[in-house]
Amino acid sequence: SEPIRVLVTGAAGQIAYSLLYSIGNGSVFGKDQPIILVLLDITPMMGVLDGVLMELQDCALPLLKDVIATDKEEVAFKDLDVAILVGSMPRRDGMERKDLLKANVKIFKSQGAALDKYAKKSVKVVVVGNPANTNCLTASKSAPSIPKENFSCLTRLDHNRAKAQIALKLGVTSNDVKNVIIWGNHSSTQYPDVNHAKVKLQGKDVGVYEALKNDSWLKGEFITTVQQRGAAVIKARKLSSAMSAAKAICDHVRDIWFGTPEGEFVSMGVISDGNSYGVPDDLLYSFPVTIKNKTWKVVEGLPVNDFSREKMDLTAKELAEEKETAFEFLSS
Repeated sequence: SEPIRVLVTGAAGQIAYSLLYSIGNGSVFGKDQPIILVLLDITPMMGVLDGVLMELQDCALPLLKDVIATDKEEVAFKDLDVAILVGSMPRRDGMERKDLLKANVKIFKSQGAALDKYAKKSVKVVVVGNPANTNCLTASKSAPSIPKENFSCLTRLDHNRAKAQIALKLGVTSNDVKNVIIWGNHSSTQYPDVNHAKVKLQGKDVGVYEALKNDSWLKGEFITTVQQRGAAVIKARKLSSAMSAAKAICDHVRDIWFGTPEGEFVSMGVISDGNSYGVPDDLLYSFPVTIKNKTWKVVEGLPVNDFSREKMDLTAKELAEEKETAFEFLSS
């Protein structure tokens, strides 16, 4: 079959270092899908990127038809099938969230415009770089000729973290837990929700609340553990999550490509237009989705209790504020 063109930005960074091998070995797009891998980073990182390029060559991966390393957007974004936007300005000590937004609006405005100009209109764009939701909205707004449904941001790492916490607590594997939800922003206001989640116990699907019989943990420590897991990893490793982030990106992109399993939904940040959960339109908000034929659909009709409502509104409010700040910079 024809090779697909896949871009990874921030390709000299540590998330990409864990991600590129999985893309190249067929774990994401299938074992018979040839790939042209395009690596973009900023000019000062080109030396490091050359080392990554050499390593990819030395992996001798049969599916990799070509690997292109560049610091030029017009090269990187040309004819893309998939764009995985990992690179962003990280938060530095003493940096206000507003400063972080300003720096990233510039990056994602430029990359959105490059997608608009050079990529296929069918390109699937996944934003990983933080603040991921608002960066994704910025890129989408800057690429008006590409359907906004083609843009999504990564909340799969939070989703996987939530699954893992439930599995650890019950002594099962993560595979036995399904349909957890991450609502809202990929930030500490996100709401990990297990009201609709099921766990397989003795071959039967049981609701998580029923299986655990520990409501105070589920409404307290479970939520804060998932919300603050990224910070906990940084504190322990002195580096941010890379292996788990790369795995989550693979899960997210594979589900876009091949669809979600029957009876299961996953979490991803998508455009909120027309949702039935009272989330304002025109936000990039994480919902439960099912995917078929490379098209996502928000799972409708899940009952929302008062506890959930409050948490879902709180994270929507933060996203609306972020959007407002970002759009001031975007229009200036």
